[in-house]
Formats: sequence, C-alpha cells, structure tokens
Amino acid sequence: MTRRPPRLARVLSSALAAGALLAAAACSQDGTDKDGSRAAGVTASPVAQKRQTPSPTATLTEAGARTALITEADIEDDWTQVKDTEAENWNDALLIGTVDVSDFLTAKADAADCQRLVDSLFDDDLLGRPSGANALRGFTQGDSRLLHQVGSYDRTDPQDSLNWMAKLPQECDRFTMTEDGEERTVQVIETSLPDVGDAREGLRVTVQGPTDGVQATLTLDVAAVRVGNDAITVTAGGLDGDEHDSVEQAVKLGTQRLKDVLAGKSPASTPSEIQ
Repeated sequence: MTRRPPRLARVLSSALAAGALLAAAACSQDGTDKDGSRAAGVTASPVAQKRQTPSPTATLTEAGARTALITEADIEDDWTQVKDTEAENWNDALLIGTVDVSDFLTAKADAADCQRLVDSLFDDDLLGRPSGANALRGFTQGDSRLLHQVGSYDRTDPQDSLNWMAKLPQECDRFTMTEDGEERTVQVIETSLPDVGDAREGLRVTVQGPTDGVQATLTLDVAAVRVGNDAITVTAGGLDGDEHDSVEQAVKLGTQRLKDVLAGKSPASTPSEIQ
C-alpha cells in the first residue's frame, strides 16, 4: 500500500399573474429565493449538496500541514508510527496492472477512471498532487498499514476529485486488470464516514490475485475529506483485511486537527479533548 442567487419576485395584484411570475422565476433562477435559500419543492443537485461553502481559513503552511497530522494517540489499536521516508515509499504490487477495457459498457471512459483509481492508490495521490503545502505520516499494525496525508489544493479544486470518487462505486464496482499475464479482480464499494469537513467520500477497494506465486487479497479503506481548499486523505488496510474503524477515527480526528490549524489554534493533545 502506498503511496476532490438571488431571485427577485414582485407581488402583482392578480393572483394568477403572481403565480405565473413566480413559476417563471423558479425556472430561470435555479430554484432559490430572495435570501438565497432553496425554494420549496426544488432539490439541489448531488454536486451542489456536496459543495458547501467553507468558513474563511488561513493559508496552510508546511509546518501547519505537519501539525495537522494525526499521532499514535489519535487512533485506536496498536498502530506504530514509521519514519516518513518509509511511508513515502510504500508500494503494493497488487495495485499494479492494466485495466481490461472490455469489462465496461462505456469502455474507455469508465476504464480510464478505474485505471486512475488503482494508479493513484499506488502513487498515494488520490486527490492529485497538492498544489501547496503537504505532509504525510504512516503507521503499521501487523500486516496492515495506515497513511494519513494533509495537503493544500488552492490551485486545483479538491471537490472535483471528490466528485470523481463518488461515481467510482458505480463505474468501477467490479473489473479486472492484468500485469505480466497475471489477472487480478478489483471490487469497489462506497463506505460511510463521519459527518466532518465540507465534503467527504469513502471507498473500500478489494484486489484479489497472485503475488509472488501465492493468491492474496488486499483490502484498502480509503477516505478523503475537504476543508475549504485543503483536504486530508486516509488509506488503511493490507492483507489482514478490514481497517474501516481506524479510518473513521483518523478521519474524525484528522479533520478536526486540520480545522484547528487553519483557525490558528493548537490541535487537542489527546482525542478526549476533541468535542
């Protein structure tokens, strides 16, 4: 494992004319009323619902990104922190392969998204390369690993990557990829995350196939949370399987640490101090 209106409504003397005007305004002004709230009967698009307006925040610095990283005390079980240089070079061979285009009804478009997924998991850049400050920290527990990353995406919109993640459980629910003649099966499902940050997406990616001549199953729980133009990503798993509980804990506490840093506050020293 390694390493997105106002509306003006005039009151007319005729009730019929007023109703016609309001109906026209609703169609032409995206369904919002004078104070910017959503009009009755009009539903925001899925993307609009995910793209909440964040509170003003400070610019994330390299020092701030490192401060926002979780520690061993922030996650349960027996996770042990490793050197940054080790975490930067985690690579899992099961994630290497060329996606089989024939698996997809829409062929090249869906296959490209699935290829991007496995490549980004291998390269640890699920949301793309941060355009600003960034930091990472890795932990191990048995045959499992957990990687927490914090990055600034002020010149690239992290919401675009979150929207891309949101469609993967449908586009990439099950596909195959091949490396050196060996076939691997990949399954992608959506997972739930704590209601934190401005937007969030969670996935579980399972890869089954041979490695070193032995059949193995790699299970990764992946999460990304946006806070303004900054974001955290958490990836955890391995051959031991399910690490979703640890991902949820890392997401909750990691998001709060990032928000504290952006607000100019020192993050809580222990999880119990986070409300």
